[in-house]
Amino acid sequence: MNWSLKELYSSFESKEFLDDLNKAKKMIEEIETFSKEFCNLKSVEVLERYIKHFGEYRTVISKLITFSSLSFSVNTSDTSALKYAEKIKKMNSDITGPMVEFSYYLKNIGENKLKEIINSSKVLEEFEYHILEIFNGSLHLLSKEEEVLISKLKQTGSASFATLQSQLSSSLLVEIDGEKLPLQAARNLAYDKDPLVRKNAYYAELKAYKVNEVASAACLNAIKGEVITLSKERGYESPLYETLFNARMKKETLDALISSIEEFLPKLREYYKLKAKKLGHENGLPFYDLFAPMGGSKGKISIEEAKSIVVDNFSSFSNELGDFARNAFEKNWIDILPKKGKVGGAFCSNIKAINESRILVNFTGSLNNAVTLAHELGHGFHGQNIFEENILNTSYPMPLAETASIFCETIVKKSALEKAGKDEKLTILEASLQGYGQVIVDIYSRFIFETNLFETRRDHALSVDELKKYMLDAQKKAYGDALNHESLHPYMWMNKPHYYYSERNFYNFPYAFGLLFSKGLYSLYLSDKDEFVKNYNIMLKNTGKLDIESVAKLMNIDVTSKEFWSSSLKEIEKEIDEFSKIVN
Repeated sequence: MNWSLKELYSSFESKEFLDDLNKAKKMIEEIETFSKEFCNLKSVEVLERYIKHFGEYRTVISKLITFSSLSFSVNTSDTSALKYAEKIKKMNSDITGPMVEFSYYLKNIGENKLKEIINSSKVLEEFEYHILEIFNGSLHLLSKEEEVLISKLKQTGSASFATLQSQLSSSLLVEIDGEKLPLQAARNLAYDKDPLVRKNAYYAELKAYKVNEVASAACLNAIKGEVITLSKERGYESPLYETLFNARMKKETLDALISSIEEFLPKLREYYKLKAKKLGHENGLPFYDLFAPMGGSKGKISIEEAKSIVVDNFSSFSNELGDFARNAFEKNWIDILPKKGKVGGAFCSNIKAINESRILVNFTGSLNNAVTLAHELGHGFHGQNIFEENILNTSYPMPLAETASIFCETIVKKSALEKAGKDEKLTILEASLQGYGQVIVDIYSRFIFETNLFETRRDHALSVDELKKYMLDAQKKAYGDALNHESLHPYMWMNKPHYYYSERNFYNFPYAFGLLFSKGLYSLYLSDKDEFVKNYNIMLKNTGKLDIESVAKLMNIDVTSKEFWSSSLKEIEKEIDEFSKIVN
């Protein structure tokens, strides 16, 4: 039930780990020396040596960082993991100086001349987008001294506050009927068939948050305050525009996406009202019943059943995808069960250094847990395709990061629906709509919350009461009268770790992008399955070296068009109508 990390290192004391630690230090010294020689070299040689040095360094440092962070994520009391995670991040900050030097070097060359140099070298052609992205980023750089100082201060600033929040969240215990449960285990009770269990777990969860609310608010204010300061100093209009720049995404694309979602909200509210009525609620659905299971299927599934669901349905898409999932299970790439000290939620880490992925989930036996497995394995399959590229071409933007994962969810859900009887179909449909609601409605509420959070944080640090009010206001705007306003969730800002990532602000709309982009892709898949599978893998492979709009064009999709997003939402509307027929 635990993942294997021995493919990275056997321990923090192992010779391999310590050797790579020293190797990374030497590489930084070599890169620092190289950065002082730019003026003595031809431009093409500078760029080619950059590709070599930074590619090798990123392979080693990413392996070290990944081992530390993965070890910490399953045991937040692991002092060695925490020590080395901080030590390696601090060491990695030393690369900031040479990186800034290189960025300024590209800036001084100029865009047109830079393109000429790239086109003159077969080595550089493969990295054109990567090099030009650094050039564009150089336009927002501060001085080398300032960037180096900022990188070092982040380790005792936002990075430390993020670590503290992770520790607070993972160590929080929720007392239910005299038993103390880890936060994630308590939250998973929201899927329990017993309405009293769901309700009690919800109120116990809210009560538990009070212990850490002041500390969490301090963490959030510190992190967002840092983000606002740096974003302004670097010349971005706002943290949102900086996010879009880093996401390789046009504001035009985001506006088309958000506008389409806002117009579709009434349709999704219909689903919540239908569910509320079916569960006997008159004034909208209470928050604690958002994830209440419906239908005649058994409430719990085993891990083996979840594996079969994922592997069989993945294989219906392609043998390659099915084999990938089977291999992940057989080789212990997945840490499955919740436990004390393990972080909540789920994630996938694609590790280019070993061409493998590691996946963390908190499986408690719900159908939704199986869907989560499919989601994270989708991330892993994305990694499997992109591993063919040089490590410098493997970093893809946040919105595209959710594409393969949500596409894999769709495969599992669609296949399961085709085989289901009426009662089971209701269960699957409802679980599917639960997910859509989270990725569209709840994500929209998080987008509203974070927008208001940044706006207010420019003026002052927000109190716990302000944060709770902003969260409730955002939920009311997103869910409307579909949820009972007397039982919302004022502490979602404490529950979602994304708010505490200083480098990943607005980590909300990428999920909506991923869902709806995947819906559009799935429609293409149905029209020509064989051709689609081939093109789909090519698209995934290119996500690290193109902007979002260009990646979409590989599949003949225009994501700046509101028409595309509305057509994707129509696919969800069909499922809502089908759900309505069954419950009525």
